[in-house]
Amino acid sequence: MPDSGFPWPIETTRLDNGLRVVVSEDRTAPAVAVNLWYDVGSRHEPAGQTGFAHLFEHLMFEGSVHVAKTEHMKLIQGAGGSLNATTNPDRTNYFETVPAEHLELALWLEADRMGGLVPALTQETLDNQRDVVKNERRQRYDNVPYGDAWLRLLPLLYPPGHPYHHATIGSMADLNAADLATFQDFHTTYYAPNNAVLTVVGDTTAAEVFALADKYFGGLAPRPDIPAAPDGRTVPATGRPAVETVTADVPAARVYLAHRTHPFGAPGYDVTTVLATVLGSGRGSRLYQRLADGERIAQPDLVGAYGVDLAHAPAPLIATATARPGVTADRLRDGLAEVVDELATVPVTAAELERAKALLSTMWWRQMATVDGRADTLGRYATQFGDPARAADRLPAWLAITGEQIAEQAAELLGAADRVILTYLPEETS
Repeated sequence: MPDSGFPWPIETTRLDNGLRVVVSEDRTAPAVAVNLWYDVGSRHEPAGQTGFAHLFEHLMFEGSVHVAKTEHMKLIQGAGGSLNATTNPDRTNYFETVPAEHLELALWLEADRMGGLVPALTQETLDNQRDVVKNERRQRYDNVPYGDAWLRLLPLLYPPGHPYHHATIGSMADLNAADLATFQDFHTTYYAPNNAVLTVVGDTTAAEVFALADKYFGGLAPRPDIPAAPDGRTVPATGRPAVETVTADVPAARVYLAHRTHPFGAPGYDVTTVLATVLGSGRGSRLYQRLADGERIAQPDLVGAYGVDLAHAPAPLIATATARPGVTADRLRDGLAEVVDELATVPVTAAELERAKALLSTMWWRQMATVDGRADTLGRYATQFGDPARAADRLPAWLAITGEQIAEQAAELLGAADRVILTYLPEETS
């Protein structure tokens, strides 16, 4: 297995209107992945406009100047392709993978909705998609056991006014209160070529992509005054835990412990990534070995730890466990905290470190094995760090982490004094 995190060619250009274009040629199969990262997510949303970035993930499939409602999906799928979109606090991402001969179709469709959504956006479409988002909130957050955990953790981790204080699903009240003109203005502000990165990976050449990008995107006007997201890099320590206990319709007690660490992409977050893998990835992890297999207080499939890869503030490390029958939330919470605390005092063994790095290597190469995985990764590094080639640094950085670095970070950042503790209790125990 090569040590480099990205052993494929990368070529870039920037159109006159500011659109950054990244191309990585790969002739392995006759397919191409087209990926657009817009530098707009929930962290950019002004007060009173929460949920806007996510709503546009839906609206962008509802027609543009030359493309009828739902036609984008029909054209891509009819050409044998697949497509989707996602939103998170840092960005909104649109992507499709198509047979190589349909590259031009995919680029035309993306350009048309970048520059032509606003004239086609109607009150009827807006109202319809607001209802879709409300239903999504009910299905994913409100009516699912523990479904609102992320919505509760964010305000505990980040204070009011912080760009990560609210989740991407946003406020239904904000979505209901805004009129059509407000949504049109949001799109005009952020969906501009100089606020986006177009990445194409697969069976094509940089010359072909650059020419097609200029043909379809080159005539779109840049936006000179895109507002910057609020600065969230500093989160003052409170010196005391942030604690919330929720009694809800859940099958068993569950506990989340969360800590702020470093921004994704920073050297400290590479330590967090390896630390989280040692702590909570799979059956060989400390949490599984101690709480599920050893003390048998946590359900085996519902114990783990992970970092949330947020790039513009101290990103959270989250450890969680769900109680076995007869185990109290207090006992589970104490057990979970004990394992986390021991990262600072019980050295990570060579076997633990080797296992964690093997898991991360497998995860990385699984992502890199597909043209769409590579396109998303290059788009991310171009958007967030200004250079897609920095993707090559990630895996080597993980492989260089030492057990001493893990212990140092645990002692510095994972202490009880600034910990977030979210506990769910089943209704019958109240």
